[in-house]
Amino acid sequence: MRRLVLLLTLIGLTALCIGCGKQEDKKDAATPTPVSETTPAETPTTEPTEAPKATDTPTPTEEPVTPTPTIGPHATINDHLPYDYSKYRIKNCGKLEEITYESKDYLNDESKTVVKPAFVYLPPNYDETKQYNVLYLMHGIGGDEKEWGMTGITSTVKAIMDNLIIYGDIEPFIVVCPNGRSYSDFANTAGDSRSFYVFGKELRNDLIPYIESHYAVYHDDDPTAVRDHRAMAGLSMGGMQTINIGMCECLDIISWFGTFSAAPTSYVSSKIADIIGSEPFAQYKINYMYNICGLQDGTAYGSASAAAKQLPQYTDKLVDGENFMWQELPGTHDFGIWYLGFYNFAQLAFKQ
Repeated sequence: MRRLVLLLTLIGLTALCIGCGKQEDKKDAATPTPVSETTPAETPTTEPTEAPKATDTPTPTEEPVTPTPTIGPHATINDHLPYDYSKYRIKNCGKLEEITYESKDYLNDESKTVVKPAFVYLPPNYDETKQYNVLYLMHGIGGDEKEWGMTGITSTVKAIMDNLIIYGDIEPFIVVCPNGRSYSDFANTAGDSRSFYVFGKELRNDLIPYIESHYAVYHDDDPTAVRDHRAMAGLSMGGMQTINIGMCECLDIISWFGTFSAAPTSYVSSKIADIIGSEPFAQYKINYMYNICGLQDGTAYGSASAAAKQLPQYTDKLVDGENFMWQELPGTHDFGIWYLGFYNFAQLAFKQ
């Protein structure tokens, strides 16, 4: 009997253990085993670094308001346009304005009023309480007031001026690009070329008075009193105008001149010398005359040379190396020469 009781007890304990094992199996199947922290799936990763703040990122240094020569390259009279002086700026730069002014049809009918366009460059930090020098910059026979490109932020003339001023190479001055035709059909770039030769009347009677009444420039009731504060320069046909009109008609009101590949109809040296040495211009000195032309320029080299290359030999008003420069170098009749000419002349003008 006692053996029977022991046997039944053993059978009961065995069944109980088997039941407990089955419960543990169910529990293990329902709950995933945590993955060890050392397994690839949970390998600790480096905590992302905080994104740099705006102040942590270097930003271009804004150029100082007062130009200082030490902050950039130094301009020199060069045989190529330096890259640093052709880059356009978006800070502390000058601005361009398009203007219109009233003039006359000096070619056909001076009683007829004509509204003329022009572009004006104002230097960085233009100040209406100051007085600025002015350069009147002329285009060629196939161009107009837009030919020098003074129409937008990427203007090379604007870039040259901005950099020369910011780097402290020149004193700020204003540049004016008018349409050099003085007749009613001035918008027609293929029109009567004779209109270029009467521009002197417009320059003296209309354009200069308009600029002096609307901008902070040197002015006086006697226009000859501030002639040292005016310059004239131009490419090709505009170079002709600078010689034939600027020097030979307006020497009493302009004293700085730049010619870039002057056109074939420019006066020859002997004639220029006779005009500027006679009344009414005998008393007026020339502060500077700069000239440039490409050696391969089949359009203008011969005429430009005849007009200016030997000019100091014909007049004592010009002395090579003092107030006169003739520059010739490889190049043709294009802006490679003309932009260089502008860059060089901008450094020479208004330096006394």
